[in-house]
Amino acid sequence: MSSVKNSPQPAEEVDVALIGAGIMSATLGAMLRELEPSWTQMVFERLEGPALESSSPWNNAGTGHSALCELNYTPEKNGRVDVSQALAVNEKFQKSRQFWAHQVNNGILVDPRQFINPVPHISFAQGEIQVDFLKRRFDILKGNHLFPDLQFTDDEAEFADKLPLMALERDFDNPKVAISWTDAGTDINFGALTEQFFTAARAAGTEIRYNTEVVDIKRDGAKWRVYSKNAQTGDTTVVRANFVFVGAGGYALNLLRKARIPEILGFAGFPVSGMWLRSTNPELIEQHAAKVYGKAAVGAPPMSVPHLDTRVIDGQKGLMFGPYGGWSPKFLKEGSYLDLFKSIRPDNLSSYLGVAAQEFGLTKYLVSEVMKDFDERMVELKSYVPSAESEDWETVVAGQRVQVIKPAGAPRFGSLEFGTSLINNQEGSIAGLLGASPGASVAPAAMIELLERCFGEHMIHWADKLQEMVPSYGSKLSKNPKLYEELWEFTQKSLKLEES
Repeated sequence: MSSVKNSPQPAEEVDVALIGAGIMSATLGAMLRELEPSWTQMVFERLEGPALESSSPWNNAGTGHSALCELNYTPEKNGRVDVSQALAVNEKFQKSRQFWAHQVNNGILVDPRQFINPVPHISFAQGEIQVDFLKRRFDILKGNHLFPDLQFTDDEAEFADKLPLMALERDFDNPKVAISWTDAGTDINFGALTEQFFTAARAAGTEIRYNTEVVDIKRDGAKWRVYSKNAQTGDTTVVRANFVFVGAGGYALNLLRKARIPEILGFAGFPVSGMWLRSTNPELIEQHAAKVYGKAAVGAPPMSVPHLDTRVIDGQKGLMFGPYGGWSPKFLKEGSYLDLFKSIRPDNLSSYLGVAAQEFGLTKYLVSEVMKDFDERMVELKSYVPSAESEDWETVVAGQRVQVIKPAGAPRFGSLEFGTSLINNQEGSIAGLLGASPGASVAPAAMIELLERCFGEHMIHWADKLQEMVPSYGSKLSKNPKLYEELWEFTQKSLKLEES
Protein backbone atom coordinates (compact mmCIF):
# COMPACT_ATOMS: atom_id res chain seq x y z
CA MET A 1 0.00 0.00 0.00
CA SER A 2 2.76 2.44 0.95
CA SER A 3 4.62 1.77 -2.29
CA VAL A 4 1.54 2.79 -4.26
CA LYS A 5 1.24 6.02 -2.28
CA ASN A 6 4.87 6.87 -2.82
CA SER A 7 4.85 6.12 -6.54
CA PRO A 8 4.51 9.25 -8.67
CA GLN A 9 1.37 9.44 -10.78
CA PRO A 10 1.58 10.22 -14.51
CA ALA A 11 2.81 13.74 -15.08
CA GLU A 12 0.30 16.57 -15.40
CA GLU A 13 0.97 19.56 -17.67
CA VAL A 14 0.91 23.23 -16.67
CA ASP A 15 2.33 26.43 -18.14
CA VAL A 16 3.40 28.03 -14.86
CA ALA A 17 4.24 26.33 -11.55
CA LEU A 18 4.41 28.62 -8.51
CA ILE A 19 6.10 27.13 -5.45
CA GLY A 20 5.00 28.79 -2.22
CA ALA A 21 1.68 30.54 -1.51
CA GLY A 22 3.13 33.83 -0.30
CA ILE A 23 2.96 37.37 -1.62
CA MET A 24 5.64 36.83 -4.30
CA SER A 25 3.86 33.90 -5.99
CA ALA A 26 0.53 35.70 -5.58
CA THR A 27 1.90 38.81 -7.29
CA LEU A 28 3.57 36.98 -10.17
CA GLY A 29 0.50 34.82 -10.71
CA ALA A 30 -1.76 37.90 -10.88
CA MET A 31 0.54 39.58 -13.40
CA LEU A 32 0.78 36.54 -15.66
CA ARG A 33 -2.98 35.93 -15.56
CA GLU A 34 -3.48 39.41 -16.95
CA LEU A 35 -0.61 39.25 -19.44
CA GLU A 36 -1.37 35.73 -20.69
CA PRO A 37 -4.89 34.65 -19.64
CA SER A 38 -4.61 31.39 -21.59
CA TRP A 39 -1.62 30.14 -19.60
CA THR A 40 -2.47 27.56 -16.94
CA GLN A 41 -1.07 28.00 -13.43
CA MET A 42 -0.62 25.73 -10.41
CA VAL A 43 0.43 26.70 -6.88
CA PHE A 44 2.15 24.39 -4.39
CA GLU A 45 2.16 25.22 -0.65
CA ARG A 46 3.54 22.96 2.08
CA LEU A 47 1.31 24.48 4.79
CA GLU A 48 -2.48 24.35 5.07
CA GLY A 49 -3.16 27.82 3.72
CA PRO A 50 -1.68 30.93 2.07
CA ALA A 51 0.64 33.50 3.70
CA LEU A 52 1.45 31.46 6.80
CA GLU A 53 5.21 32.05 6.70
CA SER A 54 6.94 35.37 5.87
CA SER A 55 3.79 36.98 4.45
CA SER A 56 1.92 36.61 7.74
CA PRO A 57 1.31 40.02 9.38
CA TRP A 58 2.73 38.77 12.70
CA ASN A 59 5.88 37.37 11.06
CA ASN A 60 7.62 40.73 10.35
CA ALA A 61 6.17 41.42 6.90
CA GLY A 62 3.49 43.95 7.84
CA THR A 63 5.37 47.23 7.95
CA GLY A 64 5.16 48.26 4.31
CA HIS A 65 8.75 49.34 3.72
CA SER A 66 8.67 52.52 1.68
CA ALA A 67 11.87 54.04 3.16
CA LEU A 68 9.96 56.99 4.58
CA CYS A 69 11.24 56.35 8.11
CA GLU A 70 13.56 53.32 8.07
CA LEU A 71 16.98 54.75 8.92
CA ASN A 72 18.92 51.73 7.65
CA TYR A 73 18.05 52.90 4.11
CA THR A 74 19.88 56.20 4.70
CA PRO A 75 23.30 55.16 6.05
CA GLU A 76 26.05 57.63 6.82
CA LYS A 77 29.04 57.30 4.49
CA ASN A 78 32.17 59.40 4.83
CA GLY A 79 30.34 61.93 6.98
CA ARG A 80 27.41 62.31 4.59
CA VAL A 81 23.93 60.83 4.72
CA ASP A 82 23.42 58.65 1.64
CA VAL A 83 19.75 58.66 0.58
CA SER A 84 20.16 56.77 -2.71
CA GLN A 85 18.83 53.47 -1.35
CA ALA A 86 15.86 55.20 0.27
CA LEU A 87 14.92 56.79 -3.05
CA ALA A 88 15.23 53.44 -4.85
CA VAL A 89 13.09 51.57 -2.31
CA ASN A 90 10.48 54.34 -2.26
CA GLU A 91 10.27 54.30 -6.05
CA LYS A 92 9.68 50.54 -6.00
CA PHE A 93 7.01 50.90 -3.33
CA GLN A 94 5.14 53.36 -5.56
CA LYS A 95 4.95 50.57 -8.14
CA SER A 96 3.37 48.36 -5.47
CA ARG A 97 0.71 50.97 -4.76
CA GLN A 98 -0.03 51.35 -8.46
CA PHE A 99 -0.30 47.60 -9.05
CA TRP A 100 -2.61 47.12 -6.06
CA ALA A 101 -4.75 50.06 -7.17
CA HIS A 102 -5.05 48.57 -10.65
CA GLN A 103 -6.04 45.21 -9.18
CA VAL A 104 -8.69 46.87 -7.00
CA ASN A 105 -10.14 48.70 -10.01
CA ASN A 106 -10.25 45.40 -11.93
CA GLY A 107 -12.03 43.57 -9.11
CA ILE A 108 -9.14 41.20 -8.34
CA LEU A 109 -8.57 42.80 -4.94
CA VAL A 110 -11.97 43.43 -3.40
CA ASP A 111 -11.40 45.26 -0.12
CA PRO A 112 -8.31 47.48 0.17
CA ARG A 113 -9.06 48.37 3.80
CA GLN A 114 -8.30 44.75 4.71
CA PHE A 115 -4.70 45.10 3.57
CA ILE A 116 -3.72 48.79 3.48
CA ASN A 117 -4.39 51.57 5.97
CA PRO A 118 -2.82 55.02 6.55
CA VAL A 119 -0.37 55.12 9.46
CA PRO A 120 2.22 57.90 9.97
CA HIS A 121 5.86 56.86 9.50
CA ILE A 122 8.26 58.37 12.06
CA SER A 123 12.04 58.25 12.49
CA PHE A 124 13.23 58.41 16.10
CA ALA A 125 16.65 59.63 17.29
CA GLN A 126 18.13 59.37 20.81
CA GLY A 127 21.24 61.23 21.90
CA GLU A 128 23.16 64.12 20.34
CA ILE A 129 24.84 62.03 17.62
CA GLN A 130 21.60 60.44 16.40
CA VAL A 131 19.68 63.72 16.55
CA ASP A 132 22.35 65.41 14.43
CA PHE A 133 22.18 62.54 11.94
CA LEU A 134 18.37 62.71 11.76
CA LYS A 135 18.42 66.47 11.19
CA ARG A 136 20.91 66.09 8.32
CA ARG A 137 18.78 63.31 6.82
CA PHE A 138 15.72 65.56 7.08
CA ASP A 139 17.52 68.49 5.43
CA ILE A 140 18.35 66.31 2.41
CA LEU A 141 14.89 64.74 2.00
CA LYS A 142 12.53 67.53 3.08
CA GLY A 143 12.06 68.94 -0.43
CA ASN A 144 11.81 65.58 -2.18
CA HIS A 145 8.34 64.80 -3.54
CA LEU A 146 8.79 61.08 -2.75
CA PHE A 147 8.82 62.07 0.95
CA PRO A 148 5.73 64.32 1.06
CA ASP A 149 5.41 66.92 3.80
CA LEU A 150 8.36 65.57 5.77
CA GLN A 151 8.62 67.21 9.21
CA PHE A 152 11.24 67.41 11.97
CA THR A 153 11.14 68.44 15.60
CA ASP A 154 13.20 68.21 18.75
CA ASP A 155 10.57 70.13 20.72
CA GLU A 156 9.17 68.33 23.76
CA ALA A 157 5.58 69.54 23.36
CA GLU A 158 5.43 68.69 19.68
CA PHE A 159 6.92 65.25 20.38
CA ALA A 160 4.29 64.61 23.06
CA ASP A 161 1.49 65.73 20.75
CA LYS A 162 2.63 63.35 18.02
CA LEU A 163 3.65 60.42 20.24
CA PRO A 164 1.80 60.62 23.58
CA LEU A 165 2.63 57.04 24.62
CA MET A 166 6.35 57.55 24.00
CA ALA A 167 6.31 60.91 25.81
CA LEU A 168 4.75 59.60 29.02
CA GLU A 169 7.33 59.58 31.89
CA ARG A 170 10.14 60.51 29.47
CA ASP A 171 13.11 62.61 30.60
CA PHE A 172 13.57 64.75 27.49
CA ASP A 173 17.02 65.92 28.60
CA ASN A 174 18.53 62.48 29.13
CA PRO A 175 18.94 61.61 26.38
CA LYS A 176 17.94 64.32 23.95
CA VAL A 177 15.41 63.06 21.39
CA ALA A 178 14.05 64.14 18.01
CA ILE A 179 11.65 62.81 15.42
CA SER A 180 11.11 63.22 11.70
CA TRP A 181 7.80 62.16 10.18
CA THR A 182 5.35 62.09 7.33
CA ASP A 183 1.65 61.26 7.49
CA ALA A 184 1.85 59.69 4.02
CA GLY A 185 2.86 56.27 5.39
CA THR A 186 0.77 53.11 5.35
CA ASP A 187 0.50 49.79 7.16
CA ILE A 188 0.25 46.70 4.95
CA ASN A 189 -1.25 43.36 5.95
CA PHE A 190 0.48 41.15 3.39
CA GLY A 191 -1.38 38.12 4.68
CA ALA A 192 -4.77 39.60 3.79
CA LEU A 193 -3.40 40.89 0.47
CA THR A 194 -2.08 37.44 -0.43
CA GLU A 195 -5.38 35.78 0.49
CA GLN A 196 -7.33 38.14 -1.78
CA PHE A 197 -4.97 37.43 -4.67
CA PHE A 198 -5.32 33.66 -4.28
CA THR A 199 -9.10 33.85 -3.90
CA ALA A 200 -9.20 35.58 -7.29
CA ALA A 201 -6.66 33.12 -8.72
CA ARG A 202 -8.76 30.11 -7.74
CA ALA A 203 -11.87 31.74 -9.21
CA ALA A 204 -9.93 32.24 -12.47
CA GLY A 205 -9.04 28.54 -12.65
CA THR A 206 -5.66 28.35 -10.89
CA GLU A 207 -5.24 25.08 -9.02
CA ILE A 208 -3.84 25.62 -5.53
CA ARG A 209 -2.48 22.58 -3.70
CA TYR A 210 -2.10 23.15 0.03
CA ASN A 211 -0.40 20.65 2.38
CA THR A 212 1.78 19.81 -0.62
CA GLU A 213 5.55 20.08 -0.40
CA VAL A 214 7.73 20.24 -3.49
CA VAL A 215 10.50 17.69 -2.90
CA ASP A 216 12.40 17.85 -6.19
CA ILE A 217 12.71 19.76 -9.46
CA LYS A 218 14.29 18.12 -12.50
CA ARG A 219 14.89 19.29 -16.03
CA ASP A 220 12.80 17.57 -18.70
CA GLY A 221 14.03 18.90 -22.04
CA ALA A 222 12.78 22.47 -22.33
CA LYS A 223 10.41 21.90 -19.40
CA TRP A 224 10.70 21.10 -15.71
CA ARG A 225 9.33 18.21 -13.68
CA VAL A 226 8.07 19.35 -10.29
CA TYR A 227 7.79 16.50 -7.80
CA SER A 228 5.52 17.10 -4.80
CA LYS A 229 4.28 15.12 -1.82
CA ASN A 230 0.94 15.49 -0.07
CA ALA A 231 1.51 15.79 3.68
CA GLN A 232 -1.83 14.18 4.52
CA THR A 233 -1.93 11.23 2.13
CA GLY A 234 1.74 10.70 1.32
CA ASP A 235 0.90 10.65 -2.39
CA THR A 236 3.60 11.87 -4.77
CA THR A 237 2.68 13.72 -7.94
CA VAL A 238 4.65 15.03 -10.90
CA VAL A 239 3.78 18.17 -12.84
CA ARG A 240 5.56 19.21 -16.05
CA ALA A 241 5.82 22.99 -16.30
CA ASN A 242 7.09 25.39 -18.94
CA PHE A 243 8.12 27.87 -16.24
CA VAL A 244 8.80 27.44 -12.52
CA PHE A 245 8.93 30.20 -9.92
CA VAL A 246 10.38 29.29 -6.53
CA GLY A 247 8.81 31.70 -4.05
CA ALA A 248 9.39 29.38 -1.10
CA GLY A 249 11.09 31.82 1.28
CA GLY A 250 14.04 30.22 3.02
CA TYR A 251 13.50 26.95 1.14
CA ALA A 252 14.09 28.60 -2.24
CA LEU A 253 17.84 28.06 -1.94
CA ASN A 254 17.49 24.29 -1.53
CA LEU A 255 14.91 23.93 -4.32
CA LEU A 256 16.99 25.91 -6.80
CA ARG A 257 19.87 23.62 -5.91
CA LYS A 258 17.73 20.58 -6.63
CA ALA A 259 17.04 22.04 -10.08
CA ARG A 260 20.83 22.03 -10.64
CA ILE A 261 20.99 25.41 -12.33
CA PRO A 262 24.58 26.71 -12.45
CA GLU A 263 23.50 30.22 -11.44
CA ILE A 264 22.83 29.06 -7.85
CA LEU A 265 26.33 27.65 -7.34
CA GLY A 266 28.20 29.31 -4.49
CA PHE A 267 25.09 30.90 -2.96
CA ALA A 268 24.41 30.17 0.69
CA GLY A 269 21.97 31.32 3.36
CA PHE A 270 22.31 32.72 6.88
CA PRO A 271 19.14 32.19 8.96
CA VAL A 272 18.06 34.90 11.39
CA SER A 273 15.07 34.53 13.68
CA GLY A 274 13.57 36.93 16.15
CA MET A 275 10.81 37.88 18.54
CA TRP A 276 8.42 40.76 19.18
CA LEU A 277 6.89 42.20 22.28
CA ARG A 278 3.18 42.65 21.59
CA SER A 279 0.90 44.80 23.71
CA THR A 280 -2.10 43.12 25.32
CA ASN A 281 -3.52 46.37 26.73
CA PRO A 282 -6.17 48.01 24.48
CA GLU A 283 -5.64 51.38 26.20
CA LEU A 284 -1.95 51.42 25.26
CA ILE A 285 -2.72 50.37 21.71
CA GLU A 286 -5.10 53.31 21.32
CA GLN A 287 -2.50 55.80 22.61
CA HIS A 288 -0.12 55.10 19.73
CA ALA A 289 -0.78 55.46 16.01
CA ALA A 290 2.49 55.36 14.09
CA LYS A 291 5.39 53.27 12.87
CA VAL A 292 8.38 54.59 14.79
CA TYR A 293 11.79 53.40 13.58
CA GLY A 294 15.09 53.99 15.35
CA LYS A 295 18.73 53.17 14.69
CA ALA A 296 20.02 49.61 14.83
CA ALA A 297 22.47 48.65 17.56
CA VAL A 298 26.14 48.42 16.54
CA GLY A 299 26.71 45.01 14.95
CA ALA A 300 23.00 44.35 14.48
CA PRO A 301 21.65 43.33 11.06
CA PRO A 302 19.48 45.96 9.33
CA MET A 303 16.41 43.72 9.68
CA SER A 304 16.76 44.13 13.47
CA VAL A 305 16.18 47.89 13.41
CA PRO A 306 13.97 48.52 16.49
CA HIS A 307 10.53 49.93 15.93
CA LEU A 308 7.32 50.58 17.83
CA ASP A 309 4.83 49.53 15.26
CA THR A 310 1.10 50.09 14.84
CA ARG A 311 -0.45 47.23 12.85
CA VAL A 312 -3.97 46.95 11.47
CA ILE A 313 -4.91 43.28 11.23
CA ASP A 314 -8.42 42.04 10.51
CA GLY A 315 -9.72 45.53 11.18
CA GLN A 316 -8.15 45.70 14.65
CA LYS A 317 -5.23 47.87 15.74
CA GLY A 318 -2.24 46.16 17.29
CA LEU A 319 1.03 47.37 18.80
CA MET A 320 4.40 45.63 18.61
CA PHE A 321 7.97 46.42 19.57
CA GLY A 322 11.08 44.74 18.25
CA PRO A 323 12.25 42.69 16.60
CA TYR A 324 14.72 41.14 18.99
CA GLY A 325 17.38 39.24 17.10
CA GLY A 326 17.71 35.50 17.45
CA TRP A 327 19.19 32.51 15.77
CA SER A 328 17.88 29.17 14.62
CA PRO A 329 19.25 26.79 11.97
CA LYS A 330 15.75 26.59 10.47
CA PHE A 331 15.22 28.17 7.04
CA LEU A 332 11.48 28.57 7.67
CA LYS A 333 9.51 29.14 10.88
CA GLU A 334 7.84 25.79 10.17
CA GLY A 335 11.12 24.31 8.92
CA SER A 336 13.65 21.76 10.18
CA TYR A 337 16.56 22.23 12.58
CA LEU A 338 18.69 20.50 9.94
CA ASP A 339 17.99 23.12 7.22
CA LEU A 340 21.26 25.04 7.62
CA PHE A 341 23.43 21.95 7.75
CA LYS A 342 21.72 20.41 4.71
CA SER A 343 22.38 23.60 2.75
CA ILE A 344 26.19 23.32 3.03
CA ARG A 345 27.78 22.07 -0.19
CA PRO A 346 31.36 22.00 -1.50
CA ASP A 347 30.63 24.93 -3.84
CA ASN A 348 29.31 27.24 -1.08
CA LEU A 349 31.50 26.11 1.83
CA SER A 350 33.96 28.96 1.24
CA SER A 351 31.03 31.42 1.24
CA TYR A 352 29.94 30.18 4.66
CA LEU A 353 33.48 30.19 6.04
CA GLY A 354 34.11 33.68 4.71
CA VAL A 355 31.02 35.11 6.35
CA ALA A 356 31.80 33.28 9.60
CA ALA A 357 35.18 35.04 9.66
CA GLN A 358 33.98 38.47 8.51
CA GLU A 359 30.72 38.76 10.47
CA PHE A 360 32.00 38.16 13.99
CA GLY A 361 30.19 41.28 15.20
CA LEU A 362 26.87 39.94 13.90
CA THR A 363 27.47 36.57 15.52
CA LYS A 364 28.27 38.25 18.83
CA TYR A 365 25.12 40.37 18.55
CA LEU A 366 22.87 37.37 17.85
CA VAL A 367 24.34 35.39 20.75
CA SER A 368 23.73 38.32 23.12
CA GLU A 369 20.15 38.66 21.84
CA VAL A 370 19.40 34.95 22.32
CA MET A 371 20.61 35.16 25.92
CA LYS A 372 18.22 37.99 26.85
CA ASP A 373 15.24 37.21 29.07
CA PHE A 374 11.87 38.99 29.12
CA ASP A 375 12.99 41.61 31.67
CA GLU A 376 16.01 42.55 29.54
CA ARG A 377 13.76 42.97 26.49
CA MET A 378 11.51 45.23 28.55
CA VAL A 379 14.52 47.47 29.28
CA GLU A 380 14.94 48.05 25.53
CA LEU A 381 11.22 48.72 25.13
CA LYS A 382 11.42 51.37 27.85
CA SER A 383 13.79 53.45 25.70
CA TYR A 384 10.75 53.87 23.42
CA VAL A 385 7.94 53.59 25.98
CA PRO A 386 9.35 54.74 29.36
CA SER A 387 6.08 53.95 31.15
CA ALA A 388 5.92 50.34 29.85
CA GLU A 389 4.81 47.69 32.37
CA SER A 390 5.61 43.99 31.95
CA GLU A 391 2.01 42.88 32.47
CA ASP A 392 0.91 44.82 29.35
CA TRP A 393 3.21 42.94 26.95
CA GLU A 394 3.74 39.39 25.71
CA THR A 395 6.43 37.70 23.64
CA VAL A 396 5.59 36.63 20.07
CA VAL A 397 7.93 34.58 17.89
CA ALA A 398 8.65 36.42 14.63
CA GLY A 399 9.13 34.94 11.19
CA GLN A 400 12.32 33.28 10.03
CA ARG A 401 14.56 35.08 7.53
CA VAL A 402 17.40 33.69 5.46
CA GLN A 403 19.86 36.38 4.45
CA VAL A 404 21.68 35.82 1.17
CA ILE A 405 25.36 34.91 1.20
CA LYS A 406 26.66 35.69 -2.27
CA PRO A 407 29.33 33.47 -3.84
CA ALA A 408 32.96 33.70 -2.89
CA GLY A 409 35.13 35.91 -5.06
CA ALA A 410 38.14 38.16 -4.79
CA PRO A 411 38.88 39.99 -2.64
CA ARG A 412 36.34 38.41 -0.26
CA PHE A 413 35.39 34.82 0.49
CA GLY A 414 31.68 35.54 0.53
CA SER A 415 29.42 38.48 1.34
CA LEU A 416 26.33 38.62 3.54
CA GLU A 417 23.59 40.65 1.85
CA PHE A 418 20.58 42.23 3.54
CA GLY A 419 18.35 42.66 0.52
CA THR A 420 16.69 40.35 -1.99
CA SER A 421 18.35 38.51 -4.86
CA LEU A 422 16.56 37.22 -7.94
CA ILE A 423 18.14 34.08 -9.39
CA ASN A 424 17.18 32.68 -12.80
CA ASN A 425 18.71 30.28 -15.27
CA GLN A 426 20.06 31.46 -18.62
CA GLU A 427 17.01 30.31 -20.57
CA GLY A 428 14.61 32.04 -18.17
CA SER A 429 12.59 28.88 -17.55
CA ILE A 430 13.10 28.84 -13.78
CA ALA A 431 13.61 31.61 -11.23
CA GLY A 432 13.58 32.09 -7.49
CA LEU A 433 13.86 34.83 -4.91
CA LEU A 434 16.34 34.76 -2.04
CA GLY A 435 16.68 37.13 0.90
CA ALA A 436 14.45 39.39 2.97
CA SER A 437 13.76 43.12 3.44
CA PRO A 438 12.31 45.07 1.71
CA GLY A 439 10.87 41.88 0.18
CA ALA A 440 7.07 41.86 0.25
CA SER A 441 6.78 45.65 0.07
CA VAL A 442 8.38 45.75 -3.37
CA ALA A 443 6.96 42.48 -4.74
CA PRO A 444 5.51 44.03 -7.95
CA ALA A 445 8.86 45.66 -8.85
CA ALA A 446 10.68 42.39 -8.14
CA MET A 447 8.26 40.42 -10.30
CA ILE A 448 8.54 42.93 -13.16
CA GLU A 449 12.30 42.39 -13.04
CA LEU A 450 11.63 38.65 -13.24
CA LEU A 451 9.40 39.13 -16.29
CA GLU A 452 12.10 41.16 -18.02
CA ARG A 453 14.75 38.55 -17.29
CA CYS A 454 12.74 35.40 -18.04
CA PHE A 455 10.21 36.46 -20.69
CA GLY A 456 12.22 38.87 -22.81
CA GLU A 457 10.64 37.67 -26.05
CA HIS A 458 7.19 38.65 -24.72
CA MET A 459 8.07 42.10 -23.39
CA ILE A 460 7.32 43.99 -26.61
CA HIS A 461 3.68 42.93 -26.70
CA TRP A 462 3.39 42.99 -22.88
CA ALA A 463 4.68 46.56 -22.54
CA ASP A 464 1.33 48.35 -22.90
CA LYS A 465 -0.42 46.00 -20.49
CA LEU A 466 2.42 46.34 -17.96
CA GLN A 467 2.14 50.10 -18.14
CA GLU A 468 -1.58 49.77 -17.54
CA MET A 469 -0.89 47.65 -14.45
CA VAL A 470 1.96 49.88 -13.24
CA PRO A 471 1.65 53.33 -14.89
CA SER A 472 5.15 54.44 -13.85
CA TYR A 473 6.69 51.41 -15.60
CA GLY A 474 9.55 52.73 -17.74
CA SER A 475 9.59 56.08 -15.91
CA LYS A 476 11.48 57.51 -12.95
CA LEU A 477 9.08 59.09 -10.48
CA SER A 478 12.03 60.63 -8.64
CA LYS A 479 12.67 62.68 -11.79
CA ASN A 480 9.03 63.43 -12.58
CA PRO A 481 7.15 65.21 -9.75
CA LYS A 482 4.06 65.83 -11.91
CA LEU A 483 3.63 62.13 -12.75
CA TYR A 484 4.24 61.23 -9.12
CA GLU A 485 1.45 63.59 -7.98
CA GLU A 486 -0.97 62.17 -10.57
CA LEU A 487 -0.26 58.58 -9.60
CA TRP A 488 -0.32 59.38 -5.89
CA GLU A 489 -3.83 60.79 -6.23
CA PHE A 490 -4.86 57.79 -8.36
CA THR A 491 -3.62 55.26 -5.79
CA GLN A 492 -5.01 57.21 -2.82
CA LYS A 493 -8.46 57.15 -4.38
CA SER A 494 -8.36 53.57 -5.69
CA LEU A 495 -7.03 52.15 -2.42
CA LYS A 496 -9.60 54.20 -0.48
CA LEU A 497 -6.90 55.87 1.61
CA GLU A 498 -8.58 59.28 1.21
CA GLU A 499 -11.60 57.94 3.10
CA SER A 500 -9.59 56.88 6.14
